[in-house]
Order: sequence, then structure tokens, then C-alpha cells
Amino acid sequence: MSAKEIASSTLKSHVAGNPYPGRGLVIGKSASGEAWQQVYWIMGRSPNSRNRQFSLEGTTLSTEPFDPSKVEDPSLIIYEAMLELPGQFLVSNGDQTRTLCDGLAAGKTAKQALSTRDREPDAPNYTPRITGQLDLTGDTPEIGLSILKANKIDPTYSDRHYYYPQEPANGIGYGLTTYMGDGNPLPTFNVDPLLLPIAATAEETLELYWDALDEDNRISLAVKEIALDGSSSRVVLRNKYV
Repeated sequence: MSAKEIASSTLKSHVAGNPYPGRGLVIGKSASGEAWQQVYWIMGRSPNSRNRQFSLEGTTLSTEPFDPSKVEDPSLIIYEAMLELPGQFLVSNGDQTRTLCDGLAAGKTAKQALSTRDREPDAPNYTPRITGQLDLTGDTPEIGLSILKANKIDPTYSDRHYYYPQEPANGIGYGLTTYMGDGNPLPTFNVDPLLLPIAATAEETLELYWDALDEDNRISLAVKEIALDGSSSRVVLRNKYV
């Protein structure tokens, strides 16, 4: 199969055919080849996880409570999900977005910045921390992906996986999700980054993934469209609860 056929098939099997891939991110180039895109979504099973929505201030995407009076534990559900530095576009499923942003600003590499973080402390799931970086500051674009997840032998430790894939073709993105599917405990994502489709515009990509995600468990979805040279960006988003 071609890369586009693999991406389409993976969207059907891992996202559309999966009741709970959990939180997910994708970084790639639009089908038109005219922009980069970052996709991020959140899902929820518990009332606390479902009591969320995306908010946007400038180009910073954050999660916030939908009903503040019903928040049980904000520690793992309220965070900045998308942040920017000049030519650097960051996305993650937790407050490690800020850790990475501050580390890069201080001259650290992504590995150095994220070495201070571990998988989430939510036993028995031990949810992975997934992070994506689009770096447009060099001569060639670079995508970096990271997943910090519990060690299989002793989950008190974290295994750290970093990926720097080749620049994708138009219409293709590289993606990570937190889980392989539903379950108790939830099965941790355990494969290489996925090939997933990116549509021509941010709006089309938003519709593509919103329609694919499980209707009961999807909560919010955002797509950031980034100029090829990193000079500008814009975000479109959708919240389940409005």
C-alpha cells in the first residue's frame, strides 16, 4: 500500500474503529502542500475527564473545566496543550508542553527538557506522556515525537522513546495516541508512530478526525495550521459541550 493508503487505513482501524485511543496528536503537511498542521484531541470516560473543553488565547491552546464546580482533580486534565516559540510549534497531552517550551527557550534539547518528566502517575493505567515538536528554525523542517511510558517490568520507572521521522509527503502526518484501545487497565500505546491523514485545510482535518472519533468518548479537537516557513499560525477547534 502507498503511504496515503496506509494513513487512511490506520485512521479507520485505530481511530474510527477504536472506542478509546485516548488523547492523540498528529503532525504533518496538508494535502495541498501549502501548510503544516498539528492535530490534538482529548477523550474521556470518567466524569472528571469529560468535564473539559479547549480554550484558545492567541495561539496557545489550553484545556479548562467545562463546569468548574464539578472538578475532582485538575492535576492531569488542565494544561497548555499547544505552545509556540519562534519557529517552534509544540503539542502534548499534559503540562510537559510547558516543560518543553521552557527548556527549549533556555537552550536545552527536547530530550534534555523532557528528561525531567515521567509517565503520568495515574496507576494502574500509567498514561503515557505524548509530545510533538515541529521545528522550522533550521535549513530543513524537523518533526520530533516523544512518548514517556511506564517500564514493563517496574512501572515506577519510565521508558523514554524519541522519534525523528523523515519529512512526510503532502497529506500525511505522524501520530501518537495514549492507548491502543479501551480496557481496564487501559492498554498503553505500544507501536511506532502511526501514519495518519492530513486534509487540505485545518477545517477539513478537524471534520475528518471529529467524525472518526467515538461519539460518546470524544471531548474536544483542535487543529493548528502553520505557514510553511513558520511565520504564522491559526487554530480551529471544536468542543463537545458548548
